[in-house]
Amino acid sequence: MVAIYKAIYAVISIINIHIMGYHTAMKKLSDHKIDATISPAGTLGVLSQHEVNMILGHSDGDDDLQELFRRCALAVLNTGTDIDDSKIVLEHFHDFQIIPLQKDWEIQFKLVNAPAEAFVDGEIIAGIREHLFAVVRDIHSAHESRSISRFKDEGYGITNTVFHILRRATIFDRKDRSGVVVCWGGHSISNVEYKYSKEVGYHLGLRKLNICTGCGGGAMKGPMKGATFGHAKQRSSEGRYIGLTEPGIIAAEPPNPIVSSLVVLPDIEKRLEAFVRIGHFFLLFPGGPGSAEELLYLLGILLHPKNMDLSFPLILTGPESSREYFERIDNFIGDTLGEKAQKLYTVVLGDPYEVAKRVEREVEDNLKYRKRCGDAYFFNWHLYIDLQFQKPFEVTHNSMAELELGRDQPLHLLAANLRRAFSGIVAGNVRDAGIRAVERDGPYLLSGDGELMRSMGNLLGSFVDEQRMKLPGEQSYTPCYKVTFNG
Repeated sequence: MVAIYKAIYAVISIINIHIMGYHTAMKKLSDHKIDATISPAGTLGVLSQHEVNMILGHSDGDDDLQELFRRCALAVLNTGTDIDDSKIVLEHFHDFQIIPLQKDWEIQFKLVNAPAEAFVDGEIIAGIREHLFAVVRDIHSAHESRSISRFKDEGYGITNTVFHILRRATIFDRKDRSGVVVCWGGHSISNVEYKYSKEVGYHLGLRKLNICTGCGGGAMKGPMKGATFGHAKQRSSEGRYIGLTEPGIIAAEPPNPIVSSLVVLPDIEKRLEAFVRIGHFFLLFPGGPGSAEELLYLLGILLHPKNMDLSFPLILTGPESSREYFERIDNFIGDTLGEKAQKLYTVVLGDPYEVAKRVEREVEDNLKYRKRCGDAYFFNWHLYIDLQFQKPFEVTHNSMAELELGRDQPLHLLAANLRRAFSGIVAGNVRDAGIRAVERDGPYLLSGDGELMRSMGNLLGSFVDEQRMKLPGEQSYTPCYKVTFNG
């Protein structure tokens, strides 16, 4: 009986910690604001006259672009908060403004009602300042490149856009042969899973490998934090911590403080393409619908006949306590995409050292492979990405209901549609527009083949049960989706 009481007390304590964390974050969002004027940093330290005029022109004449810029800037200034609901953040800081000011042929930005936590003694924190001007660089340069590209709606043009955004962000280093390890995983994970991701990152850092994640918290922060200790022990100052995000997700998952190179891609599809173009190895930690989306994206690309001979090592990993989670993921992939897709990854549990050793070997082999093929070390041009994985998917109730979720199509196209379904659920969970659409019109409807949809429903149900959909808050999670069966 004493053991039962202790177990109940432990569960109540965990729930209270989650609720206290929610209240603390709400307090951080509502208490203090500050006005300030700041100058560019990082890759925007020197601006041309054309760039100054471009930014000033956008602020005067393009209301949609300016609002997009304002929202992304607010997300960066809110780094460290524990709320993954962009609607709440935007409502609490509805009076925030960021105003470009011309000074000679330079530019400054006036911040009005900005989160005070981004400042120390009236000075903006250096890392946040760099991230803020990464937003300036990427939002405006992406807008310009889209407007002048002749091939902006074709596969070549989309890949070219991704390349130019990454190059302008100085992500490429032709001399760097250490390799980039892409780490995917959720922001709402258990403490045990977070510590495990940090331990893996530590062993990767000891091998002087670079880390690339979605830039948020949880399994995106853990590998970066661990790698900083590994790099420090090796006295390596060359380690890179690359964070890739996009405007729709950044407010819900602001960049963690460890990110040294922040890139804001125009949409989720270009963000995903950027991952697979610069990565040499891929790790998937526990997560929710966003992690399932990332996995389906990569598997769908690798299932295309044109990529059959490419080397793309992928490990699914977590602590031993996550065994059931990965069994459900593996069963879902088997039920939907079959054994062919299951053979594209390996599951390693509870062994950070073994994961890091495999990554080290495979990265070395990957770099040798690229040399033999004449491909770039820093950008995988040889990878073929079907246009169905590149075209932005606009999440609406109609587009979600019309997704073709059946087996009567090539596997890579089924993976593309499954990826879109999970992307829509992410939108309904954390993106402002998606949250408002679900509040107004009810949950998104997903329908398809019976066995396939039952498997999807079971996986999504487990995400809900394990609180992987959103960070725990005051209210229980209400699904933004409804799964139905065709037979």
